[in-house]
Amino acid sequence: MKHVCTLLIAVVTAFSSFAQVQYEVSKDPENGLKTLKGILSRDILLNDSAFKWMKNDISWYKPNAGCVANLTPVKDTIQLLVFIGTWCEDSHIVLPQLLKLLDQVKFPANRLTIIGVDRKKQTLGSLSEALHVTKAPSILVMKGGKEIGRVEEFGKYGAYDMELAEVLANVK
Repeated sequence: MKHVCTLLIAVVTAFSSFAQVQYEVSKDPENGLKTLKGILSRDILLNDSAFKWMKNDISWYKPNAGCVANLTPVKDTIQLLVFIGTWCEDSHIVLPQLLKLLDQVKFPANRLTIIGVDRKKQTLGSLSEALHVTKAPSILVMKGGKEIGRVEEFGKYGAYDMELAEVLANVK
């Protein structure tokens, strides 16, 4: 299983580093809204009028200080895999906040991979199944092809960045 995860991470990273976006477009069966499934880019989400939530005013959001402090020294050594649902209200809240946090610490864009899932939490190439992703959003912290930890939805504290601070504290 470890070799499969390492291989999957290498494939995801390779796609991301070439700035190729591999995704499919469909309509959400529950509300008919546009849904993206696969490897996404920040620009795709920001520039598509179907995802107005990406441009919501989040000036009120101040990233957790512990998260900033723990992320800053490891930002060049970890990879973040972020599984979102473009249909998911939790993703609509967490992803823009996460991007603001990453911008604040100048997190390298090539170390962030955004992956769209459908309502069954499936994506192209069965990546979500291989990594046991069952919730959206899910933030996986990876180092050396291995998962260090993850935050699912808003985390155990109801604030994703509080739990992310704990996960990042374990990065060596």
